Amino acid sequence: MPAERALPTPEAEDLVAMVRAYAASELAPRVAQAEAEHRFPRETFAALGELGLLGMPYPVEYGGGGQSYEVYLQVLEELGAVWASVAVGVSVHVMSCFAPSLHWDADRRARELSTMLGGSLLGAYCLSEPHAGSDPAALRTVARRVGDGYRISGTKAWVTHGGEADFHLVFARTSDDRARGISCFLIPAGADGLSAGEPERKMGLTASTTAALTLDDVAVAEEQRVGPEGDGLPLALRALDSGRLGIAAVAVGVAQAALDHAVAYAHERETFGRRIIDHQGLGFLLAEMAAAVESARATTLEAARRRDRGLPFSRQAAVAKLVATDAAMRVTTDAVQVLGGAGYTQDFPVERLMREAKVMQIFEGTNQIQRLVIARALTRPR
Repeated sequence: MPAERALPTPEAEDLVAMVRAYAASELAPRVAQAEAEHRFPRETFAALGELGLLGMPYPVEYGGGGQSYEVYLQVLEELGAVWASVAVGVSVHVMSCFAPSLHWDADRRARELSTMLGGSLLGAYCLSEPHAGSDPAALRTVARRVGDGYRISGTKAWVTHGGEADFHLVFARTSDDRARGISCFLIPAGADGLSAGEPERKMGLTASTTAALTLDDVAVAEEQRVGPEGDGLPLALRALDSGRLGIAAVAVGVAQAALDHAVAYAHERETFGRRIIDHQGLGFLLAEMAAAVESARATTLEAARRRDRGLPFSRQAAVAKLVATDAAMRVTTDAVQVLGGAGYTQDFPVERLMREAKVMQIFEGTNQIQRLVIARALTRPR
């Protein structure tokens, strides 16, 4: 059963319905094979770009879709329910365009941002490092001033689209100041000294390429710095607030898909002369799964509505990411249990959904970090 939604406009209803139909007809038949082959579906991102889905929350005049985050996240959820690797890729691409959308002037947004959002290009967000994941202020990639530009050296870890992206939003240290010593740079693929390692061998999201990125004295011009020098860390954290909402939405989609498969199976499977859904023990488990999905969706959309209204939403984004991804892990695990032995096989997608849900508790800030963000917010004066 599809999710029941209360979308803000008829146009939004049409958009979500279109994406749901597209995902069912064009994505669903390809998911299992692409994931089994660990094959990055670049052509899918080009198609999504043609549909206007790679720039949904950005202004129309700069090539975006002009959608609110409330609508954008529900589109992401529909994609995530069918193919999480693709939905995560859309979320990462949207996050990679955040800094340029804030700091470029109108002419450059119209000229370059519109190309980045159009589907022919794919972005990567390069913040984490081998020793600096949950603590981005500890990053060691260095951007040295050389003439009228910079030379950047270092290693970035866990880069979604690593080796596949056309442009990279790279955060590098421009001074020793922990909080104000990091700057942001936009580096195109193919830059001399920029290379990607072998893709990581992951338990889930196997069609989403993740790799380390090495920068060996990469030359960048002054105009490739995004925003003022030293403003990189606040900019990265602002982008992560929105990125966490994207991951929360994908997690809700994964959980919804697991619930749908479990309910369908429980209607068909019989034991002791009754459908298993009619046994109270199983019925109550499915009810708890449904409650978890709807609670996660509501929490995520409340944070999105705050963002849309220009209200502070960092704490709410952390809550949404925590609640939605924990719910996805619990619901997908329970879905495997509902299907029993069948759920443990690759004949049904619930085992894949469970593997995909796990990483969502980890990236864009582990859920332990989300708890830290929430706890710190509670200590501030009101």
